[in-house]
Amino acid sequence: MTDKKDDKPDTKNSLDAYVVNDPEKMAYNLARTLEQLGKAAAAWVEPREKGEKIDKPAEPVADMVKTLSKVSQYWMEDPQRALEAQTSLLTSYFDLWTHSVNKMANKDEEDSFSSRKDRRFSDPDWQEQPFFEVLRNAYWVTSDWAERLVAQTEGLDDHTKHKAEFYVRQILQALSPTNFALTNPEVYKETIATNGENLVRGMHNLAEDIAAGKGDLKVRQVDSTPFKLGENIAVSPGKVIAQSDVCQIIQYEPTSDKVLKTPLLICPPWINKFYILDLNEKKSFIRWVVEQGHTVFVISWVNPTEQHAKLDWTDYTKLGIDFALDTIEKATGEKQANAIGYCVGGTLLTAALALHAQTGDKRIKSATFFTTQVDFTHAGDLKVFADSEHIDTLEEDMKATGYLEGSKMAAAFNMLRAADLIWPYVVNNYLKGKDPMPFDLLHWNSDSTRMSAANHSFYLRNCYLENNLSNGRMVLDGKSINVSDIEIPVMHIAAKEDHIAPPESVYLGCSFFSGPTEYVMSGSGHIAGIVNPPAAGKYQYWTGDRGKQNFEQWKATATETPGSWWPHWHEWVSNGDKDDVKPRKPGGTKLKAIEDAPGSYVSATIE
Repeated sequence: MTDKKDDKPDTKNSLDAYVVNDPEKMAYNLARTLEQLGKAAAAWVEPREKGEKIDKPAEPVADMVKTLSKVSQYWMEDPQRALEAQTSLLTSYFDLWTHSVNKMANKDEEDSFSSRKDRRFSDPDWQEQPFFEVLRNAYWVTSDWAERLVAQTEGLDDHTKHKAEFYVRQILQALSPTNFALTNPEVYKETIATNGENLVRGMHNLAEDIAAGKGDLKVRQVDSTPFKLGENIAVSPGKVIAQSDVCQIIQYEPTSDKVLKTPLLICPPWINKFYILDLNEKKSFIRWVVEQGHTVFVISWVNPTEQHAKLDWTDYTKLGIDFALDTIEKATGEKQANAIGYCVGGTLLTAALALHAQTGDKRIKSATFFTTQVDFTHAGDLKVFADSEHIDTLEEDMKATGYLEGSKMAAAFNMLRAADLIWPYVVNNYLKGKDPMPFDLLHWNSDSTRMSAANHSFYLRNCYLENNLSNGRMVLDGKSINVSDIEIPVMHIAAKEDHIAPPESVYLGCSFFSGPTEYVMSGSGHIAGIVNPPAAGKYQYWTGDRGKQNFEQWKATATETPGSWWPHWHEWVSNGDKDDVKPRKPGGTKLKAIEDAPGSYVSATIE
C-alpha cells in the first residue's frame, strides 16, 4: 500500500524560502534601503525647492473622488441597498474562508477560482501556500464585488459610469497584492534569498527614475541603451527629400527590379514617431512594402516646440499631407498616390480627404487606415480623459509652453493597460531590484513626442468631445467637411484587442464613407496587430462583407485566415495598378537629398 504521507507536500522545505537566514545582513541591507529611499525623496524634493517644479492641484484625483462619490451616494442613500451590498461581500468572504479551512484539512476542494487566469499570480506559491492563496482569492472577491457595484449603480450618465468603471479598475490594479513586497511571494523570496539586496537596488532605481523625471516618477519599461536610430532601428535605406515646418518627407530606396506606377504615402500619428513601421529588418512594414514594389514616402512629423503652438489640423493638412503629395509629384512625376494613415494619422488623412473632395483634389487614389477612428462614439477608455473639464485643464497647462509634454500623453496611454504597462515594471524595478530588458517596441513606446497646443486641442475637442468629423461638423481651412464626400476605395484595418481604437469603433467609422469600403480585423492589439510581418506566422485576420450587419453580426460571419493581413492588403491596393515602371531613386531629378533616413526630425529628443 502507498503511504498517503508521501503524497503530502513537504511543508518545512516549502517554507524554507521564507525564513531569514542572516538577520544581521538583512538588517544592514534594510538600513541601506532606507538610505536609498532618502535619496529618492531628495530627488523628488530638490526641483520643487529650486522652483523648477511646481505641483498643481491633482485634477485627476479630484475627478476620481467626485466620480466615485456619485457611486457611493447611490448605495448609501438606501439603507436596504447598502446592507445587501455589504452582505454580498461578507458572504463571499465567508465562503472563501470555508473553502480555505476545508482545503487545509486536505479535503478535495473545488472553488470558482481554480481555473481563473491572471498573469500577475503565476508564481506557484499563489496556489500552494495557504496564506498567499487566501490573499489572492480575497483580492479577486473584493475586485469582483467593487466592479459589480459600479455596474449596478443606477442614475449615472454613460460618461460618468465609464469614468467610474475606469477609476475603480485603476484602484484595484494598484492595490493588487502582487505590488507589495510582503504580499508577493516572488518578491518575498527574492528578499530572503538576497538578504534585502533587491530592495537596495530597487530604491536606487527609484531615485534614478525620479531624477530622470525631474521630480516626477518616470517608470522605466525598457533598457534603451542598445538602440540607435539609423543603426539598428529605423534602418531602411532612404533619403529625406523635402521638409516643412511640421514634417520631413522620406523616400525609400527601391529594392525590386520593377515598381508599381502609383507611389505610396504613409501618414503616421504625430503622437509617436513613425519608426514603429521600421523597427528592424524583420518587423519593418516599410521594408516589406518596398520589397513588394511600392515607391514609399513617409511623413516624419516634427517634435513641436513653442513655435508650433498655433498650428492646427489645417496646418498639418497643408504643411504635412498636401506638402507630401506635392513632393511625390516632383520626385516621381505622378499626380496620384495611394495613402496609408495610422491611428490619429489616419483620422487626419480622413479629414484631408473630405477637404480634398470639396476642392476637387484627386491626388489620393485609395486610402488604407490602420486602427483609425472616424467616429468616436465607442472610442474606449481614452474618452475618460476627454471630457470638457479635462480638456479645459489641459489647454490651460499648454498655454505656458505651447505644447503638451509627451510624458503626459504616454502616462495616459499606460493607464489604459496599467496591469501590463505600469505595475509589472514597478515590481520588477523597485521591488525585485532588476533592470528592464532591451526591447525595440518598448523603446519606441518610451520615445515620446510633444504635441502642439492648437493641434492637440483641435483633436480632443473635434473628435473625442464633440465627434464632429463623422457628423459633418468639423471645419478645416474654413470649410465644413463631410466624410460622406469621400468616394475613393478605402480599407480599414482594425485590431481585435485594441484598447485605443476599439474594433467596433473602427467598424462603425466605415459606414460614413461613400466609396467602396473594406473592413479587416487583425488579431492582437494596436501595435502588434499592425506590425505583424508574414514571415513571423503569427496571429490571424478576419474578412467579410459588411452589408448592413452590425459589428457583432459581422464577427459571427467573418472568415478567419491565419497569419498576417499584409499580403491581403497588398493584393487589394495593387489590384488597380497593373503598370510597372523602373525603380525610382529618392528625389528623382528635381529634388536633392537633404539627409539620410530616418532624418533629423525623428531624432529630436525631449529635454
